[in-house]
Amino acid sequence: MNVLLLGSGGREHAMAWSIAKSDRLDELFIAPGNPGTAQVGTNVDLDLSEFDKILAFIEENNISLTVVGPEKPLVNGITDFLEEKGHKVFGPSKVAAQLEGSKKFANEFMKENRIPTADFQTYSRDEFDKALKVIKSKDEYPVVLKADGLAGGKGVFICESAEEVEKRLNDLKEDERFKEAAQKLVVEEFLRGDEASVFVISDGKTAKILHYAQDHKRIGEGDTGLNTGGMGAYCPTPVIGDRMLQRVEKEVVLPTISAMLLDENPYKGILYCGLMITEEGPKVVEFNCRLGDPEAQAVLPSLESDFLDLMDAAVNEQLNTKEVKIDDKYRCCVVMASDGYPLDYEKGKEITGIDDVAEDALVFHAGTKAKDGKIYSDGGRVLSVVGAGDSLKDSIKKTYAEVKKIDFENKYYRSDIGTKGLKYIS
Repeated sequence: MNVLLLGSGGREHAMAWSIAKSDRLDELFIAPGNPGTAQVGTNVDLDLSEFDKILAFIEENNISLTVVGPEKPLVNGITDFLEEKGHKVFGPSKVAAQLEGSKKFANEFMKENRIPTADFQTYSRDEFDKALKVIKSKDEYPVVLKADGLAGGKGVFICESAEEVEKRLNDLKEDERFKEAAQKLVVEEFLRGDEASVFVISDGKTAKILHYAQDHKRIGEGDTGLNTGGMGAYCPTPVIGDRMLQRVEKEVVLPTISAMLLDENPYKGILYCGLMITEEGPKVVEFNCRLGDPEAQAVLPSLESDFLDLMDAAVNEQLNTKEVKIDDKYRCCVVMASDGYPLDYEKGKEITGIDDVAEDALVFHAGTKAKDGKIYSDGGRVLSVVGAGDSLKDSIKKTYAEVKKIDFENKYYRSDIGTKGLKYIS
């Protein structure tokens, strides 16, 4: 098979690395890719918003399967566009991708189908003052504010006071970054418990759990500070045991896939279930229509099944014939970022030490660029370092030993990734 993978982040490097291991692969192209993906395939200079040029490349290069990494092209309908031209795509349709593309759509879908989630209210852009008034009258904090649309992981605010609500509402209204995403506002009840991410692969009729992990969204140690796209992850998370995983499948996964099928919008691709494990059981915090970043960097190396084979089966509605196999290792993924992220940060810092990392550890590129044989920082989240161990403690220790070998000016990383999980393990 010739495969085209769309995307350029750490998730896509992990996906490319995983696809490249398949015996079924002939050629792998990544668009636009990064210096890491260039090590396992051929990078192609394509803009993910230019569907016609992507189509032309697919037809010129006899691409058997297009795999969509990031959410934006999916929400914008790339799957529908390419399928209408007779090409196979791994990723949900435009309507199905609204589970991530619109918080309002997702919440109303869950309410209608009795999928456990937080209580919520939705407001239009000209009703932000009304939202503030309602929140103040309830006087229940923390409260969660969400921009309805895609905001690169930065459109969710957990507010501890009326003053903070007012500030964040103003940010959503005035900040150019949220111009499109915050046309509507979703106000949610704050769920208490432990977060977990469950990753599902579906062919529209059959759904199978790939793996489960715990992400670390906040920029600061001890889960403090601003939300980011994710500062690290580990898997499997002991927050979810066998019985809880069965509940997630029964109460969240199967009702979601079944309801989408009944609505004539079958969900094909990866479904990311962002959960809060509360005292009452699992509740959905968010759905994503693709693999998480940085969870993919921890989850995919744990997959013993052929990832390309699973995706091909999902596209051809034959997932029921496949088995998902996971190894028995724990994995910890630490994101090395540019200091200042998720706000302002400097780029162009030379990165050293990647070649010194142990053979049994993995380094996935995200915000990097290559120039004259050297690698430089080129984004907020720069690299992901992944280590494996027979225990969670061992995987954390191994990962940080490798992180310390890599250096660049203004590097920043959290030193507590995975430690939340240790309290569940005696």
